Amino acid sequence: MHSMKQSEKDYKLNLGSSVNKVGKTVTQIIHFIGGEKRTFSGVRSETIKQGQFTKLWLEDGSVIMINDKNVLCIEVFKDV
Repeated sequence: MHSMKQSEKDYKLNLGSSVNKVGKTVTQIIHFIGGEKRTFSGVRSETIKQGQFTKLWLEDGSVIMINDKNVLCIEVFKDV
């Protein structure tokens, strides 16, 4: 089994996402179907990996996995 550091390296792939243009680290407010909203700060934009479950690597090393089919929109702000 890979350690967290090795797994992070595996997913560190810059996809040229528009989020990269906002900043190296960002805050994302994710709006879900049904009206729920969740805010995640410290998202490292160069490590976002999109798939059925989008993976967001945070500065503290934790990973957020989001099922895309439940998302209406995502607001993105540069961390200061």
